[in-house]
Amino acid sequence: MLASSEGVTLNADMPLSPSDTRALLERLGHRPNKRLGQNFLIDGNIVRKSLELAYLQPDDCVVEIGPGLGTLSSALLEAGAQVWAIEFDPRLHDNLANTLAPEWPDKFHLIHGDAIDHPRAGFALQNNYKIIANLPYAISTPWMEKILAGPLPDRLVLMLQKEAADRFTATPGHKNYGAISVFIEASYQRRPGHRVARQCFYPTPDVDSTLLHLERLPDAFHFNTAQRETIRAIFTQRRKQIGSLVNKHQRASELRPWLKELAALGIPETTRPEAIPLNGWRKMPVLVSS
Repeated sequence: MLASSEGVTLNADMPLSPSDTRALLERLGHRPNKRLGQNFLIDGNIVRKSLELAYLQPDDCVVEIGPGLGTLSSALLEAGAQVWAIEFDPRLHDNLANTLAPEWPDKFHLIHGDAIDHPRAGFALQNNYKIIANLPYAISTPWMEKILAGPLPDRLVLMLQKEAADRFTATPGHKNYGAISVFIEASYQRRPGHRVARQCFYPTPDVDSTLLHLERLPDAFHFNTAQRETIRAIFTQRRKQIGSLVNKHQRASELRPWLKELAALGIPETTRPEAIPLNGWRKMPVLVSS
């Protein structure tokens, strides 16, 4: 354990337990905030699995969302990574600023803020970076959309509630298939998720989680802003037929040629959005933002 008079943090090599974590939080005078999804990882095996899935190399640039007590941050730094981290909770941020930041002044880059506003934690380069994130359910989709709209990381290792992971990995015809499923599939190979039992966290959450691994495709495809807005709008009426949705859309004149592209793929106008595969969505014409 790394400790100082000003803060405390965990080390990924130490035996983690609820009592250890509780004691450190008490020393910080911090109570986990359920609204913020604060559930701290207490299983070293999951920390090691996260690093394994990230395929870390020396001097890799890693963006970490929600470092909390610094368990994973410490492991990343010990493995030789450069870490850009963003923490929303001011008390947890200050603890890391007083512990890990001085210990790794050239490697650990910490900011305080909202991950929706700073989805890459202040990392400014355009490529060759990875993301490891412990995402609260409420921000998982909007944060992911921000990532997909910008320079894409090579890999993402995401700790998600199972429901969010199911949406991220859903395929056509599945009840969870939606706009975010399409956007992710266009850019990433979605590897099978690693189940993480709720007992791996303190406090124990109400649901299990999934450690999801995304690997960028060589031909990763970007939908532009107007296309993403249109696809999201279409999925709000997922049970209606695509022909009807297009003909009633405010961009109907731009989108009608798309119906012919879909027909050429064997996708009739009677198809519902939830049944349209990625190659159909990719045929959507380039739209200009209004």
